[in-house]
Amino acid sequence: MSSIYTDPSDGGSSSYPRFNPRLPWLGADLQTLRNALVQRQRPLEASKSRAGEGAAGRRLHLDLDDGTGDVLCAWLQEPDDASKPARPLLVLIHGLAGCEESSYMEMSARSFVALGYRVLRLNLRGAGPSRASCRLQYHAGCTVDLKAALHALQRDHSKLGEAGFLLAGFSLGGNMLLKFLAEYPDEFCIHKAVTVSAPLDLSATAQRILKPRNALYQRHLLSRMRKECFGRGAEISPAEKERVLAARSIYQYDEVFIAPRNGYRGAEHYYAENSAKSFLSEIRCPTLLIQSLDDPWIPEQAYREAASRSNEFVYPLLARGGGHLGFHGKRSEVPWHNLCMKQFFEQSA
Repeated sequence: MSSIYTDPSDGGSSSYPRFNPRLPWLGADLQTLRNALVQRQRPLEASKSRAGEGAAGRRLHLDLDDGTGDVLCAWLQEPDDASKPARPLLVLIHGLAGCEESSYMEMSARSFVALGYRVLRLNLRGAGPSRASCRLQYHAGCTVDLKAALHALQRDHSKLGEAGFLLAGFSLGGNMLLKFLAEYPDEFCIHKAVTVSAPLDLSATAQRILKPRNALYQRHLLSRMRKECFGRGAEISPAEKERVLAARSIYQYDEVFIAPRNGYRGAEHYYAENSAKSFLSEIRCPTLLIQSLDDPWIPEQAYREAASRSNEFVYPLLARGGGHLGFHGKRSEVPWHNLCMKQFFEQSA
């Protein structure tokens, strides 16, 4: 495995386009915040009825079949032209406090449906539309849920999975995806996978977000996380609710709620057991890791270390800029990471 840099001055080589930010979104923070600051291209309900540049959409319910009764909700969008040979189903997995309605999920769905792909936006356990149908909550290493969701697609919606899968994970969903690929290498027909802004080292990421410069990000995320775990359908005890309300950082939230609820001794144990960096060597599916070296949340060191190891299936694509889930580049309304995803999915193996 060797890094693919989009800026020749950083070393290495790349067939991928160099990332150049679009005015006025200069710098890591403006790239990161643009998704929240700029209005969507059209209201969500319109995008659900006419995804991409015109596509059918429908709600799917995926039974996790684990005895909890929890059911994941997903939104499937298909291109208008159904006469073409079926492509693999592209499954998008959101990040922390995200869901199918997150702007990066909608933009990716819109881009790929317009290219003729069928796209499934998956809501993890307890996230977005899945909240009301789930008692429990997802976490960074909850790969059994992704496995169950893909099995449900094959079992209950067999035609969707008959051509196999393409998988794309964003931020925390990217960490989950990488761990999943290592743990279940032969379970499904997965042609390729991509992660965007995945926190390969969960502990280092939690420490970075604790820095004063990230206080507003942390406050926003923590508010969203509380809303998520208190939502309709959630199973949470009075003691857990009290601890969540008392948490003043994502680290504390993980320490007092996520870790003990899922059988970990504390946040550091949870991070150590689930960080994707420990699983990269076991991946046997062609996988592209898209990451910005100026990401305000994720330290670059884990990507530097990953690039120095040998795994012919894993390709870190590192850009100097782009922020966290930003990558809003010149001369294109389509985010740069979607252009790279398309190139990776469609190039010969």
